Amino acid sequence: MHVLVVEDDKKIASFIAKGLRQEGYAVEIANNGVDGFHLASTEKFDAAIIDLMLPQLGGLDLIRGVRDEGSTLPILVLSAKTSVEDRVKGLEFGADDYLTKPFSFAELLARVQALVRRANAIAEPVTLSVEDLTVDLLRRRVTRGPARIELQPREFALLAYLVRNKGRVVSKTMIMEHVWGYDFDPQTNVVESRISRLRDKIDAGFDRPLIRTVRGAGYVIGED
Repeated sequence: MHVLVVEDDKKIASFIAKGLRQEGYAVEIANNGVDGFHLASTEKFDAAIIDLMLPQLGGLDLIRGVRDEGSTLPILVLSAKTSVEDRVKGLEFGADDYLTKPFSFAELLARVQALVRRANAIAEPVTLSVEDLTVDLLRRRVTRGPARIELQPREFALLAYLVRNKGRVVSKTMIMEHVWGYDFDPQTNVVESRISRLRDKIDAGFDRPLIRTVRGAGYVIGED
């Protein structure tokens, strides 16, 4: 899952991003409304967390601009404004939910997950599969045949990305962007390392391996 965080307080933005990444989400951060609108307009996200009091372009105007483009991006407003009028205004401008500061990360995570679930109920199935491998996106459960496979959050995010693109070769750059959410460093071996761990869990002990390396191109799951 790919989440956009638009927050000018860098400590809060970093806190949110760290927590989401630990849960297996890829995160992009914008520290002003203009950059936030640009990212929301040009990249694919599963949800956005938007502060209202932003420099250059206010959060309400950002949300209205996104909606004017026809986007159905699930949006959670994060704001220090606590009045009923402010909450109503945020929803009227196109937000899907409203959370006031200070907040607990557990509640923020639950609200983001609820927004993504509601969107996915319409936009995509809640389970993905390749042959006898099943990925349950809601319960974050993976099985291969009758066997339950336990994955760490980042491993789950990586597998879900591969399965969403089954039969298609995805490069290391694409994986870094969608699973880790930062620019690709050609010197790092983090993708190879995580793919190796995932293979140990997904393919080890089964007659047919599902994850394949395409030399010089990337990785693909299924449909060889």
